[in-house]
Amino acid sequence: MQIYTTIAACRAALGTERQAGRRIVFVPTMGNLHEGHIALMQKAREHGDCIVASIFVNRLQFRPGEDFDKYPRTLEADCEKLVAAGVDYLFAPPEAELYPSPQRYVVEPPPEHAAILEGEFRPGHFRGVATVVMKLFSIVQPHAALFGKKDYQQFMVLSSMVREFALPIEIIPGETVRAPDGLALSSRNGYLSPEERAEAPRLYRTLLNVAEAVRSGCRDYARLETEAMDHLRAHGWVPDYVAVRKRIDLQCPTPEDISLVVLAAARLGSTRLIDNLEI
Repeated sequence: MQIYTTIAACRAALGTERQAGRRIVFVPTMGNLHEGHIALMQKAREHGDCIVASIFVNRLQFRPGEDFDKYPRTLEADCEKLVAAGVDYLFAPPEAELYPSPQRYVVEPPPEHAAILEGEFRPGHFRGVATVVMKLFSIVQPHAALFGKKDYQQFMVLSSMVREFALPIEIIPGETVRAPDGLALSSRNGYLSPEERAEAPRLYRTLLNVAEAVRSGCRDYARLETEAMDHLRAHGWVPDYVAVRKRIDLQCPTPEDISLVVLAAARLGSTRLIDNLEI
């Protein structure tokens, strides 16, 4: 695996790959890789023959007081996992390389996509995500890119960005990878105490209960959401939301809508977990 830390070197190497006719598939990450990330790398091989990963902890998508400074940086271990997964190139720039001056030009997703759910509780988050991904797309110029569906709203925002800017990039979803007890794999799971880790799968079980009620014919989504949040609170969680939404745009569904997803975000101790389940 070749590792590049500068934009110029990364562009030069991948330009050679494009000239050779190879299909470049890109998987951007913030590092601290787990099996969910590795599943994306392995899936990328099904869609191209030159696999590029990036590792960059993006300051723009963190609000003041969030965990930017303590977010785990595990580059050496990450590189070992990427090599084992067959990744060809890693772009791992320092912050001064990607943002040599303050990033004044940004990608601003529309409020109906970016100010709901995660965006309500993390204002500006999707602006930061969309801006860094647009910049990485400019550098890597991939034919396709993979994003995990655990970050469901992020996937929707980035897919919409690529479509509306007519970027020549195929956006490919990766299914959520779970531990045997159902907990969605996440870099932030490492913040959980042993007791919290034992409790954490309740979030997924709560989503399963909501999904089963909807499949059984319940269309009183507000009641289902309230009951789910009350259930989490009764077991020590602090939920931000449990929401049944349309998959396509995450707007509130009508009783006639059938392609749905239930999403949740809640704090367990000091750790904020998110998850979702398509219905």
